[in-house]
Amino acid sequence: MPSNRRKFIRQIGSTTALLASGRLKSVAAPNETRTIAIPERTFLSDDPVRIAGIGMGIQGYHDVEAALKVPGVELVACCDLYTGRLEHAKELYGDQLFTTRRYEEILDRKDVDAVIIATNDSWHKWISIEALKKGKAVYCEKPMVHKIEEGWDVIRAQQQSGKVMQIGSQRVSSLGYAKAKELYEAGEIGHINSIEATYNRQSALGAWEYTIPLDASPQTVDWERYQQHAKEKRAYEDKRFFWWRNYREYGTGMAGDLYVHLLSGLHFITSSKGPSKIYSLGALTYWKDGRNVPDVMSALMEYPETKEHAAFQITLRVNFVSGEGEVERIRIVGTEGSMEVSESKVTVKRRKMPKAPGIGGWDSLGTYTKAMQQQLLDAYDKKWAKEDRTAQVLPDITWAAPPGYNFHAAHLANFIDSVRSGKPVVEDARFGFRAAAPCLACNESYFQNKVIHWDGVNMKLVEGKT
Repeated sequence: MPSNRRKFIRQIGSTTALLASGRLKSVAAPNETRTIAIPERTFLSDDPVRIAGIGMGIQGYHDVEAALKVPGVELVACCDLYTGRLEHAKELYGDQLFTTRRYEEILDRKDVDAVIIATNDSWHKWISIEALKKGKAVYCEKPMVHKIEEGWDVIRAQQQSGKVMQIGSQRVSSLGYAKAKELYEAGEIGHINSIEATYNRQSALGAWEYTIPLDASPQTVDWERYQQHAKEKRAYEDKRFFWWRNYREYGTGMAGDLYVHLLSGLHFITSSKGPSKIYSLGALTYWKDGRNVPDVMSALMEYPETKEHAAFQITLRVNFVSGEGEVERIRIVGTEGSMEVSESKVTVKRRKMPKAPGIGGWDSLGTYTKAMQQQLLDAYDKKWAKEDRTAQVLPDITWAAPPGYNFHAAHLANFIDSVRSGKPVVEDARFGFRAAAPCLACNESYFQNKVIHWDGVNMKLVEGKT
């Protein structure tokens, strides 16, 4: 590695120097001590950021492709447990690409600055922590963890390492969500009282029945490695590897795959730390292909009042037999209007409540004597001006991103910029866990048929409540 192109700095071991540099980190968790970060690399302006992909399935390829759109990014290695994906990676990126079934070989490489982790959910925690300990920056697909109890382990690992970590809910880097946040904070819809968010699909691929390769077998798939973290070890099954989202042992179902997209964006817009109460219902209505997670799921979350916002409710729904194809909707309802949001478009309808109370129409006025009705109407006319008696309707606000805008590439660009500069990412481990945990709690609520209580500030389950 040419010395004139790469510089390495080592942190001075004294507490004073670390405090001055802002590199001494602490974790707000019980019995947690301060720890010293490992040495960082300093990037010169023309230095490439060298990445590796760990998990080169559908999302892994999308993430790598998005990262390579960022100037100065080079792909040096790929890892996957199916050999066909490694062969395809060489077809795409050249025979010089290092490929392996063992991610540890990538983490040991000195020429890898950052890794993209896009494996099945059950591996997210383990690879993330090992990568951070090895001094790699980490881009980890959502949900950040497979189980709620894994969240603090990842947060501690990020803070102890001092390395950059970005979670892959790409909408939080989109222009649309940034505009929605701006409009909300400007008070365009007043105080939020409810949010409706849906993500509907109606196709075999949308329901995770992905095409299985013709050569799928225990010879081309490292099955034992794949199910390493599953409690129950099973004989090899094509579907359990290539359709892993359908199985709780390896994935997190609708909640971990799609609820977390919706919740990440809503937390970004509202600056919320999470709900206090979570209840979920679901059913397996159509895709009875051996999966053990629902294909229709609904959840209700209660968000407590904070200094930033009033209390509100979020209703989430995912339906894989939607009757309308793939549709994502987010509607934020406030006291003075509503806002519909996507990654590339925002529409605000503003309608303020009338100042005057209601009278006439379908209220009780018509049930009184004529003399009483007239007396009430005269008093109403005397007290309230005409403009106070109806809702105040203001012009709609519409905004759209430029044609061809790619929010996925923007999220990876945010990550790469942070790797180069050390600036904070938009979605670090804390943000990622605050979005993932309530979604994983939806699974717990569904399978246990109970209300889950969550402390979003301290990021922990609250036991003993009903």
